[in-house]
Amino acid sequence: MAETTYSLEQDLREAQAMADALVPYVYEDQVYGKVGSGGMFASSQMPSLTLGALLMRLRRLHALEDQMSDSQRAALAAVDQQHERVRNEWTQHYNNKLIQEALSRLKAITQYFEECRDDPRACASAYLPEALRRTIAQEIAEVLKRSNIPSAEVTSAMRTADGGLRRYAQPSAFIWARALEPVYPQNPYWWLYARPPQTAGKESE
Repeated sequence: MAETTYSLEQDLREAQAMADALVPYVYEDQVYGKVGSGGMFASSQMPSLTLGALLMRLRRLHALEDQMSDSQRAALAAVDQQHERVRNEWTQHYNNKLIQEALSRLKAITQYFEECRDDPRACASAYLPEALRRTIAQEIAEVLKRSNIPSAEVTSAMRTADGGLRRYAQPSAFIWARALEPVYPQNPYWWLYARPPQTAGKESE
């Protein structure tokens, strides 16, 4: 997982590829798109294209902007411009897609709890993808709040997901690469400072 071995250059490259592919993705039906139609950006190693995944990268790239070269800052500015252009042109589609993605990711987290009940050992080893989903959902929730687009459904789904994560995860050191720790304070990103114990036993009936 890229978040455990963080590379600013890779994050920027992925953000560029996602921004370039926002159209037609933003007005199509699927939540998870592909980056590029060929060449290096079609690599299976590239993450899926979603608005939340792009927002997450933009947030931390800006937080780490003082570590960038001039050319990297210029590239980030170009990504910002493309992102804002698409958001302004396709506002309704953009906002609907944000909510759709948040609900999809939060639903996937609740499915993870079933795995935790059935196999606590697998619960511990499969936690990192769930922490990523929850982080992206947080990015979306913050954008919805700033845009004054309340979604009771997203708020409720986040509460449900957090209740389950708190049930299975215990406090720990920051679970991603140290370079990202300043970007994600423990409040509100408490799930990045927690994980299920490796030797958890099945909960009592």
